Amino acid sequence: MLSDLAVTALRFGFLILLWILIISIVSAMRRDLMIGQKTKTGAPSARQVRKNPELAAQQPSPPKVHARRLAVVEGPLAGTTLDLAASPILLGRAQEATLVLEDDYASGRHARLFPQGSRWFIEDLGSTNGTYLGDTQLTRALPVEPGVPIRIGKTVIELRP
Repeated sequence: MLSDLAVTALRFGFLILLWILIISIVSAMRRDLMIGQKTKTGAPSARQVRKNPELAAQQPSPPKVHARRLAVVEGPLAGTTLDLAASPILLGRAQEATLVLEDDYASGRHARLFPQGSRWFIEDLGSTNGTYLGDTQLTRALPVEPGVPIRIGKTVIELRP
């Protein structure tokens, strides 16, 4: 039979494991809630341009054609279109998404398409397989021009005039 000291040591060991589990769950939840808060969009401030002059050159010119529709051009939902409004569009497999993707490579809350001024931007919401604008994998929110493909898994969508 185990001595009292061994039983006490086992109890403390289980208690430590329990706290490690609780801390890891809380940190994972915190990480999930913080997604998107670090992403900045729009023109860089004057201070950022002074520190990094290349930021001024990276600003694309405003679009000449305004997007009015979102069209799925490849994947299980090919042919589906959504009219664009002033509200953001959530893309993913979750049922609360604006466009529910029937794609095994899409996350529940995969990406967000949102308006800012007269332009639309796309940002990845920490998806597992990534979001691609043209051939570039998103690391921050980027402006989307009409006709440029956005790939999420096997699904390709485009903004259309």
